[in-house]
Amino acid sequence: MPEPSQPAPGGDLRADCSRCFGLCCVAPAFSASADFALDKPAGRPCPNLGADFRCGIHRDLRARGFPGCTVFDCFGAGQQVAQVTFGGRDWRAAPETATRMFDTFAVMRPLHELLWYLTEAVALTAPGPLREELAAALTETRRLTAGGPEELLALDVDAYRDRVNPLLSRAGERARAERPGVDRRGAVLVAADLRRVDLVGANLRGAVLLGADLRGADLTLADVTGADLRGADVRGADLRRALFLHQSQVDAARGDHRTGLPPALARPAHWSPPITVLPRPVADRPRSGGRAEPGTRAGGGRAGRRGRPR
Repeated sequence: MPEPSQPAPGGDLRADCSRCFGLCCVAPAFSASADFALDKPAGRPCPNLGADFRCGIHRDLRARGFPGCTVFDCFGAGQQVAQVTFGGRDWRAAPETATRMFDTFAVMRPLHELLWYLTEAVALTAPGPLREELAAALTETRRLTAGGPEELLALDVDAYRDRVNPLLSRAGERARAERPGVDRRGAVLVAADLRRVDLVGANLRGAVLLGADLRGADLTLADVTGADLRGADVRGADLRRALFLHQSQVDAARGDHRTGLPPALARPAHWSPPITVLPRPVADRPRSGGRAEPGTRAGGGRAGRRGRPR
């Protein structure tokens, strides 16, 4: 049995699948849809989960109909449950732990998500009473994540989240005060064309931006806490100073090399690559000082019609 790991200082909020037991591939349920190619009930392993707890189609998830898997983020809850809460015992070797482990993961994941938001909020907020409240909530949430299965399963995680969310909302309002924008909190903006909407400093907490057109949009100081960006087109958008933007939101969107991202976030591999413009072959170029190609003006433009694409 592996030695139980200890949580990293300040909380380990990045998923480390090598230290987990495939909990996100077993514990949750999902239904056949655009995000998942099949139905899977809660507590049953995905058929693509291998004996080593790794995904057998990880490199081809999108092509095989599982884009929902590519954007799921446990915020480090998986390795916390596997290595700390259950001390390195895996549910296959110790099947008596399986149900409790899966149920604990369902509590730990939202707690780790809160840890991520609270850590961001503390960093955003200037010293003062609000920052002290945020820091206290961060300490309490971290204490809860270190509890045993019984303590975690006894926690009403939804009620706890409802207590913390107003603090996070106040932190977002404080950060947006530099340039407050439109309030579209919780708005349903499915497939909306937002290219000409001023979104600087906008409140987009919980907004449904599924398939929205955000090409070239400036989301500086926009609060995107919990915003659904699945399929949103953010090509050329400026997300560098968007508030509470996390990696799974970026992974769910469609961007390109022009999309501005915060330094801590990675550009997804499936985003559009830069367009490479190849030089014209030497033989196709007009010779300097010589006769132009028949039917063209000097300089290569074809008389009476559009020149060749360059």
